[in-house]
Amino acid sequence: MKSKIAFISEHASPLATIGGVDSGGQNVYVAELAKQLATLGYDIDIFTRNDDPGLEKIVFLVPGIRVIHVNAGPACILPKEDLWDYMPEFRDSMLRFMQRESVNYEMIHANFWMSGWVASEIKEILGIPFVITFHALGYIRKLYQHDDDKFPSIRISIEKEIVKYADAIIAECPQDKQDLISYYMASEERIAIVPCGFSKKEFQPISQSYSRKKLGLDPDEKIILQLGRMVARKGIDNVIRATSLLCKANMPVRLLVVGGDFENPDSADNAELNRLKSIVTEEGISYAVTFAGRKGRNILKYYYSAADVFVTTPWYEPFGITPLESMACGTPVIGSNVGGIKYSVEHGKTGFLVPPENPALLADSIGTILSDAHMRQLMRIESIKRVNTMFTWQKVATLIRDQYKSVMSPSQHKLLPAKAKTKAA
Repeated sequence: MKSKIAFISEHASPLATIGGVDSGGQNVYVAELAKQLATLGYDIDIFTRNDDPGLEKIVFLVPGIRVIHVNAGPACILPKEDLWDYMPEFRDSMLRFMQRESVNYEMIHANFWMSGWVASEIKEILGIPFVITFHALGYIRKLYQHDDDKFPSIRISIEKEIVKYADAIIAECPQDKQDLISYYMASEERIAIVPCGFSKKEFQPISQSYSRKKLGLDPDEKIILQLGRMVARKGIDNVIRATSLLCKANMPVRLLVVGGDFENPDSADNAELNRLKSIVTEEGISYAVTFAGRKGRNILKYYYSAADVFVTTPWYEPFGITPLESMACGTPVIGSNVGGIKYSVEHGKTGFLVPPENPALLADSIGTILSDAHMRQLMRIESIKRVNTMFTWQKVATLIRDQYKSVMSPSQHKLLPAKAKTKAA
């Protein structure tokens, strides 16, 4: 009989369109990990918040995986920063579903801190063990965003309780593990480093000329790609300013910015997009920057393959899946020397690591790659080799399965402390 696992991902549905403010790496992680675990013999229910009255209560993602939309606040899209107050309702809705369906889960995999709180509550009530992937830590976010961080102040204390009470913690990279130990006093013995992955079915090398023809791009331009969520911490302004420096140095380049909540960036009214457009205007490089808007995942491989270099320079990054996708397509990556990026990108072999918020150094690195076709070819080979060796979802799922087996062992969680009751505000 198959083991039945519950995933909780309160704001990041595996059914969401990727690229919006609250739709990114976690959505991909939940969907792809669940799919791979299903092939390993697990039945998985993914619990996520109902944010649309038109959604079906239960949606079958693929055989063996159901997405369960539970009530937690109004059935509309809300910023994830505003969801904490609705977590008791999420917990209660999930418990009612389990009772109504007479379903018994052997384990819960929580994703993000609010899901971790729900999982810890259910463990307290039903004794079901849980693991957690935080995807981001409140303490680290606060270090970088200061007063711009709009999550409730209780977040960090809740995370500390989850760290004590979880049966296992999945750190996505060595930096994530060190942060958990340094800032949350996490027990090293209960932390496993398991990275994110990429889908070999979705992302593979494609001819650059074919990709450019398919996307209607100039076959002769030097193309820089920035792809992902359009939020300030992603450092897209840094990439724009680096592009400006290259233009001023008479290097003909084209910056493609893909992502955001909008299909048509020309008519979209979005604060971050408007800020970035104003920087482009100030730098006088409107001729060299294209905002392409949100694209379906089925088309992203062509953007990666069309580019000469992929650039991502966030202030901080718990992991970052886009560098893996780019490398899988054979496109070298220049990324910030932070978090998971400094784990996935091998400096000098699959691309370069640079400090965030330093457009001059970024421009130098971009220029180096764009000026050397032989280097790009070597980086292409090394990129494809690295991701297929270390970062496939198949490999990730196998490592996660090992953690599940350990957690579901009867002796695993006997010595964990009792949970201190913390109620949602």
